[in-house]
Amino acid sequence: MTSYEPPRDPAAGPVYDVVVLAGGAARRLGGADKPGVRVGGRALLDRVLAACADAGTSVVVADPRPTARPVTWAREDPPGGGPLAALDAGLRHVTARYVLVLSADLPFLQEGTARLLLTVLRTGGADGVLLTDGDNRDQPLVAAYRTPSLRHQLAALTKEHGALTGLPLRRLTAALDLTRVPDPVAAFDCDTWDDIATARARIREHGHVLDEWISAVKDELGIDLDVDTGVLLDLARDAAHGVARPAAPLTTFLVGYAAAKAGGGPEAVAEASRRAAALALRWAEEAEGENAAPDGASDTRPDAG
Repeated sequence: MTSYEPPRDPAAGPVYDVVVLAGGAARRLGGADKPGVRVGGRALLDRVLAACADAGTSVVVADPRPTARPVTWAREDPPGGGPLAALDAGLRHVTARYVLVLSADLPFLQEGTARLLLTVLRTGGADGVLLTDGDNRDQPLVAAYRTPSLRHQLAALTKEHGALTGLPLRRLTAALDLTRVPDPVAAFDCDTWDDIATARARIREHGHVLDEWISAVKDELGIDLDVDTGVLLDLARDAAHGVARPAAPLTTFLVGYAAAKAGGGPEAVAEASRRAAALALRWAEEAEGENAAPDGASDTRPDAG
């Protein structure tokens, strides 16, 4: 296997499908419904699906449940047959040349990580690209693979063992040429309640909480829109400072409404924000002008000089 140092700004990856394995027993969580455990107000499964929202087909190998995004459901036979049997069941619904294979317990997986894995796979010659965690351990369920390579090796294992049920995942990865990408944050998975507590605490840290909240709101409202949050925060600050504190949330609401009427999209939000910010600055300038005497005139207010 080879090691890979990720570029700072990877290009967009190729068209792909995704298979999420979400049917494990979660014994270290006392048998809890791990994919449904919420971190930052969102189910772990929904967080993973949000990181690969542009996939051609999203396959979840588990019993059906409500999800924030539409998915195709699959199940290994018999249920609980292990990761290789689950992966084989999921691949039956995949048509793309490249496939992301993910577990359903990755609270910090981001779109950028998914694109990076796919870009490295497309531009290299390996069968797959996987993340390694903080202890430099391979994470084959945070990875991108060439679909034909997976199918070929799964067929070989089925022929050798008669079935995939109960076989460990390393039987597959040992037969593949894999590239490693170190990323201890994106590779962090939630196997225990301590892991869940760690994830919940991290997203509330100052450097993460705003992005996490915006992502959660967009998922909850079914909004798939990337906007410059800095512009909106500057607008809210200007409205609060130049007009009145309650003007901040009301103004940002009106900006969103105006952007929707203009057809939506980042450009519409940016234009509505620009116009509202300019208005807030003009409002503030007028307020400041009321407290100053005109040029060349004396100030006759009772409290003057």
